[in-house]
Amino acid sequence: MPAADQVIDAAVGEKSAISFFERWLTLWVFLCIVAGIALGQALPGPVRALGAMEVARVNIPVGLLIWVMIIPMLLKIDFGALHQVKDHVKGIGVTLVINWLVKPFSMAFLAWLFIRVLFAPLLPADQIDSYIAGLILLAAAPCTAMVFVWSRLTNGDAYFTLSQVALNDVIMIFAFAPIVALLLGISSIAVPWGTLLTSVVLYIVIPVILAQFIRKALLARGQGVFDSALAKIQPWSVAALLLTLVLLFAFQGDAILKQPLIIALLAVPILIQVFFNSSLAYLLNRAVGEKHSVAGPSALIGASNFFELAVAAAISLFGFESGAALATVVGVLIEVPVMLLVVRVVNASKPWYEQGTRA
Repeated sequence: MPAADQVIDAAVGEKSAISFFERWLTLWVFLCIVAGIALGQALPGPVRALGAMEVARVNIPVGLLIWVMIIPMLLKIDFGALHQVKDHVKGIGVTLVINWLVKPFSMAFLAWLFIRVLFAPLLPADQIDSYIAGLILLAAAPCTAMVFVWSRLTNGDAYFTLSQVALNDVIMIFAFAPIVALLLGISSIAVPWGTLLTSVVLYIVIPVILAQFIRKALLARGQGVFDSALAKIQPWSVAALLLTLVLLFAFQGDAILKQPLIIALLAVPILIQVFFNSSLAYLLNRAVGEKHSVAGPSALIGASNFFELAVAAAISLFGFESGAALATVVGVLIEVPVMLLVVRVVNASKPWYEQGTRA
């Protein structure tokens, strides 16, 4: 088995490309909504006390949970795969255009169209800007670790997947803050530059450095040690995400109980964005003659979001009780079932795709 395939098998498991927790992530998120709302209604005092534990606008309990959530994801990223970028120039080019040019700007447009214009009468007026900001944050960073899952499910090229993820993470360190600031500015939303840059350092730069340090230390002890450690810490990552969501919905409970339609309305631009970007990436790869094993993961990378980072940034920038935080969580809620649907379409359309590349 090639080295790249071994890395992906370590990330997603050889027997099952998507774990039990990941497969049922939508169910867990729904249960977190119920538990969080119940907790907020039953124990409002302790919940607000947790929310008040801040240093420089960063909530300490949530900050720790986010590190536990993000670092195991980043452990799977091999920056040594960057040299393989030249082997998949067309596929890499298409995916970069979708990730960094099409997706953030198309989401900003969809957020403006649906949230500020079409759905505005149905949403609380004081949260419109915050909802738009949350949707922008959700689309501003491409998916990382879950890409390995989508690649395996579409029989994707392992070397392409590794090199694309590594390249995206390098770009994200430098591009995330400017893109978010630009789109917030275009949407007439005040840009909290200090908090934005702090979020980049706390939730991208430091976790990437720590993850690579831990990765190298574990690999120095052997691939088996690394694989075993990854398997043991992965559940902690999912648990941290779910606990963060419980706390978030504990704060959001009153707003959701008063207007449960909000979640459905916020899902509309997210769904359109996922289907639009995945279709565009897939068709562009076919147009440039890229093979299906590259087009599949390219389409899914282009559509999927780094929702852990989006949730973290939304909480840091706008607070637990903000519409921005709620909007990012809606992205988490629909991520897995929607992406599995895209996987099914990519696999079912393989004969049609290959007819086009041979023509």
